[in-house]
Parts: sequence; structure tokens; C-alpha cells
Amino acid sequence: MKDELDTEKITVRLPKDYLTAIDFLVRVKDFPSRSEAIRTALRDLIYQRLDLVMDKAKRLQDLKDKMISIKALEEEFLKK
Repeated sequence: MKDELDTEKITVRLPKDYLTAIDFLVRVKDFPSRSEAIRTALRDLIYQRLDLVMDKAKRLQDLKDKMISIKALEEEFLKK
């Protein structure tokens, strides 16, 4: 885990069901603490969302490139 100086304390409101599930995972030793469980969940969410956003950005760039190609082909075709 990162050094305590690299972390910041925040307040978060969670549904009671989420907290019950987190507490269960801590009790069965899947995580050493609530904080570690939440950090892990946030890390996984961030990695997953970053992948989705990067894929979306790539698809948008691919679409722009295709539209440029279509425009060039159209201009060439209309010249004849």
C-alpha cells in the first residue's frame, strides 16, 4: 500500500447493504480492513473505466479517420 503521506482521507456515504458486504469480506479475511476493500474496489473501477474511455476515444478517432477517407473518396468520385 502507498505511504500514508500519499493518501487523503475522504468521507463517503454508502448504502448499508454495501457496508454489510464489505464487513463480511473483512470478517472472512478477504480484506484486512474496510479501507483496503474500498481502495481495491476504486482501483479496479478506475482501471476498468480508463480502459473503456480509451477504447471509446480510439473508436471516435477511427470514425473521424474513416469520415476523412469517405470525404476524399467522394470528392474524387464527383470530379469524374
